[in-house]
Amino acid sequence: MSMIPSGTMVVVADGRQARVFRNYGDTRGLKLQQDQALDAEIAQGNGPSGSQPQENDVGEAVFAKVLAERINQAAKRHRFDHIVLVADPTTLGEMRPQLHHETKQRMLAEVAKDWTNTPLEQVEKALFELRIG
Repeated sequence: MSMIPSGTMVVVADGRQARVFRNYGDTRGLKLQQDQALDAEIAQGNGPSGSQPQENDVGEAVFAKVLAERINQAAKRHRFDHIVLVADPTTLGEMRPQLHHETKQRMLAEVAKDWTNTPLEQVEKALFELRIG
């Protein structure tokens, strides 16, 4: 039985791209529908925050910062009641301190996995098996 409520935002990201989904499933299973696909272009003109990452990781840190800002804005505007954030451990670590209180209150789970190139059906199955909720 899926415990992720219908309407939940699910963000699957790494340091270069993100896919944003909504769950339209019910207690029998998840049914994710992609709302957005984001890439490094959203981070142009921005810089990293916090401690300076290694030179080759600057782009990923900036992308994580901008993605966290977008999620925070959506939370403040009440665009979602619940969120599941799936990201590789490095990106998740970059995003976590930048998530606003409003976002954290709505967080059902953080999953430290890189599923950005995983087919949708496998993402649904893996989230279902985690019994998040």
